[in-house]
Amino acid sequence: MAQPTFFRKPPASTLAEIAALTKAQLVDPVRGDHVVTGLASLDEAGPMHLAFFDNLKYADELKATKAGACLVSPRFEAQVPAHVAVLRVAQPFRAFVGIAREWHGDALRPQSWFGNDGIAPSAVIDPSARLEDDVIVEPLTVIGPDVEIGSGTVIGAGVVLGPGVKIGRDCNVGARTAIQCTLIGNNVLIHPGCSIGQDGYGFIFFGPEGHLKVPQTGRVLIQNNVEVGAGTTIDRGSLRDTVIGEGTKIDNQVQIGHNVTIGRNCLLAAQIGLAGSLTIGDNVALGAKVGINNHLKIGDGAQVTAMSGVKDDIPPNGRWGGFFAKPTKQWFKEIIAVERLVRDSKADPKDEGRE
Repeated sequence: MAQPTFFRKPPASTLAEIAALTKAQLVDPVRGDHVVTGLASLDEAGPMHLAFFDNLKYADELKATKAGACLVSPRFEAQVPAHVAVLRVAQPFRAFVGIAREWHGDALRPQSWFGNDGIAPSAVIDPSARLEDDVIVEPLTVIGPDVEIGSGTVIGAGVVLGPGVKIGRDCNVGARTAIQCTLIGNNVLIHPGCSIGQDGYGFIFFGPEGHLKVPQTGRVLIQNNVEVGAGTTIDRGSLRDTVIGEGTKIDNQVQIGHNVTIGRNCLLAAQIGLAGSLTIGDNVALGAKVGINNHLKIGDGAQVTAMSGVKDDIPPNGRWGGFFAKPTKQWFKEIIAVERLVRDSKADPKDEGRE
C-alpha cells in the first residue's frame, strides 16, 4: 500500500530561493540551482531535503546526514559535511519553521475533515442560534439555543455546544468537544475531545448528609489566540469566572479547575493539573505533569520544571522545581547534598555489612 501524505506537497524550490525566503546566506553560491522538494530531520533527509542543525546533541546525525542542504549558525558551520549545502543563518530553527509555515500553511490549523464548506445536513442547530457567514459545521454536531458563532469558524464533527455559548471568528472546535457556559474570543483553536465549561469540583465534604454539592454558576472565558490541546478539561467558575488569557497555549490532557485565572501568553505542557482558584500571571511556563495546589499565586514570568508539585506562591520570574517545588538553585543544592551523603555513606567502612 502506498504511503499516504496528509498535507499539501511543498513547491520545488532552489537553494537560492530558499536563501531569499529565510534570509540565510548560501555559503557556496554555485549550488544556488540545487532543487529542494521537502523538509526533513537530519537522520531522515535525502539529497532533495532541507534540514537544520543548532544543537550539539545531534552532532552525530549531522555527520551522517544525506540532506541536500542544511540551515546552520556560523558557530557550527564548519561541522557540516562537504556534500551538504550550507545556508548560514543566526537562528536555524526559527528559519526552518519560517519556511515550514510558508510551505505547510494547511498544517497550522485544522481544516474541514469532510470537505464541507457549509453546514452538514446531519447537524442539529436550534432555530435561535446565530451563525455568521462562512461558518462550517461538520456532521452530527449539536448546537443549542442562543449560541453565536463568528465567521470563518469550523465546528468539528460530533461537537455539542450548550445554550448561550459564544464563539468568535476564525476559530476551530475539534471533533467530540463539549462546551457549555463559555465565551470564546477570536482565532481560538480547540483540539478534539475537550470538555469546557462543566461544573467544577465543589463540595462541602463529610457533612451529616454526605458530600454536599456546591452550585457552580460561573463561566469560562477564553480570550483571543488561545490554543487548547486535545483531551483538556476546563471547569467553569463557581462564583467568579475561569479565565484563559490571550495568546496562552495549552497542551493535551490538562486539567484546569474552577475559578482559575491564567494570564496572557502562558505555556502549559501536557498533563498539568491546576487546582481551583489559582491565579497565574502573564508569560508563565509550566512543564509537563506540574501540579499546583489551590488558592496560590504564580507571578508573571515564572517557570516551573516538569513533574513538580507546587504548594506555595511563586514570585514573579521565579524558577522553581522539585517536589515540593522550591527555587531551582536551592533544589539543585539539596540534590547534590543528598547525593554526596549517599556517596560518603558508601565510602565509610563502618557501614560495611549494613542493610
